Amino acid sequence: QVQLVESGGGLVQPGGSLRLSCASSGSILSIGDMGWYRQAPGKERDLVAAITSGGRTNYADSVKGRFTVSRDNAKNTVYLQMNSLKSEDTAVYYCHADLLVYGARLYKQYRGQGTQVTVSS
Repeated sequence: QVQLVESGGGLVQPGGSLRLSCASSGSILSIGDMGWYRQAPGKERDLVAAITSGGRTNYADSVKGRFTVSRDNAKNTVYLQMNSLKSEDTAVYYCHADLLVYGARLYKQYRGQGTQVTVSS
């Protein structure tokens, strides 16, 4: 059984910072791409940032220069450092990871349960 567990969400004032973490656990053989999506009320789920197993990163235009995605392969964990937060960053943030698990032949994308980030004064 595989789990992705997120932490670090909460309420922050505009201009503030938060750091999200997402740890993968279970019968994992290998981890490919990891990253974060977000979904605001009434909107579609959008990619925020992604990082390959080799460390190459990709960001949504709306967060470039403010957010940084990173990973610790030894801990099977992906992080999202969010700085200069704006009210429009308010959303539920979901981590994702492409995992190869024992008994499988292909990577499959798994997703966490989501963590709420609210940016408000």
